[in-house]
Amino acid sequence: MSSSTISVVVVDDHPLFRRGVVELLNDSDEMTVIAEYDSAASLLNNIDDTYPDILLLDLQMPDQSGLEVLKQLRSHDQNLKIIIITACNDQEMLLEALRFGANGFLQKDTPPDEILSQLLSAVKGNVVINAGAVTSLASHLREHQMEPTNHSSSSAFTQMTERERETLFYISKGLNNKLIARELGISDGTVKVYVKNLLRKLNLHSRLELAAWAHNQQSAELPSREG
Repeated sequence: MSSSTISVVVVDDHPLFRRGVVELLNDSDEMTVIAEYDSAASLLNNIDDTYPDILLLDLQMPDQSGLEVLKQLRSHDQNLKIIIITACNDQEMLLEALRFGANGFLQKDTPPDEILSQLLSAVKGNVVINAGAVTSLASHLREHQMEPTNHSSSSAFTQMTERERETLFYISKGLNNKLIARELGISDGTVKVYVKNLLRKLNLHSRLELAAWAHNQQSAELPSREG
């Protein structure tokens, strides 16, 4: 494995699916699977010896949920890129995973090429989420009215500054703080302030929830930066 190759650990209890993902990643030029595990216990017992760039983690496993694994890993390491890959449609679990520090979600029926491109994007610090997961989270936010406390969507937009709206637009596109700063011609620190303000104003907890919230506002005029 060359120094530029992205190392991946895959954790999934379904052998056929795990084998398919491992073969997909190993057949690419950019990534190599350095370990694969069929249980949470196997991962936790070996993670220090097989520390990867990306951990691709199933959400539902028989011995311990991916959510519990995520919580344990995040309590010790804030830098590991942890991507949930799941067939689960339980939006509550997905939101909990967001709050415990998942770097993104991929559905198990995601096309192979998209899995590769999303993982490459994750290494660069971008949010990883495919259309199916965004739609699922957006639906959950809408159904449970997880909107800014005592504020309508229109008044929430009114409370945002123009820069905050632009930041929300780029978050919805999956850009990280550095790329947003480059697009807006401002510092990373200023972007962090805008993100913090958005989370507070919208009463949300993570960038992915911001992306899902923005997805819900199809009729609202988020600024278009195209062209």
